[in-house]
Amino acid sequence: MSTVIELIPEASRVVTELPLEGQWDRPTPCEGWRVRDLLNHLTSEHLWAPHLLRGETLEQVGSRYDGDVLGQDPMGAWRRAITSSVLAWGQADPDGVVHTSMGQIPLGEYASQMLVDLTVHAWDLARAIGVRPHLVADAVEECLAYEQPRVGAGEVPGIFAAPVSTESESRVDQLVALLGRDPAWAPA
Repeated sequence: MSTVIELIPEASRVVTELPLEGQWDRPTPCEGWRVRDLLNHLTSEHLWAPHLLRGETLEQVGSRYDGDVLGQDPMGAWRRAITSSVLAWGQADPDGVVHTSMGQIPLGEYASQMLVDLTVHAWDLARAIGVRPHLVADAVEECLAYEQPRVGAGEVPGIFAAPVSTESESRVDQLVALLGRDPAWAPA
């Protein structure tokens, strides 16, 4: 699990380094979500993380991160949120539990979920703006190891689209296909 937590800062840098400015209205592989919507989702998750890692409940956090959390400076909002999140992950109790919408879960489970979201959404954002995603290879492997048994057991309906078939040998293509994305997706 410490490996997963250690990968979060590196995986977040992939998002931070994407040239998203001025591309907010571009469609993403996430149906109905534009680039800004997807960055808002990631930013909100990482605003929540420090609270949850400190042991706060969903009720204690409340609705403060509902709606638009990006404001007039989307990348600045992302950088501030991810910086606080990464710092909180560095201080988290590896044996702790986190309150989520699925109830209390072990910290390692939450870390894996956050790494999957960072990694797959970095791919989504990169594809949306037409750049080749440079995902962290170790993060891709951790995400595959986490998601393959869950998807195989039918545990992720509603979180990701149904898996799509791919013959690709690329581990990135295998990951995104497993999570319902066409590896050849490109904006129309």
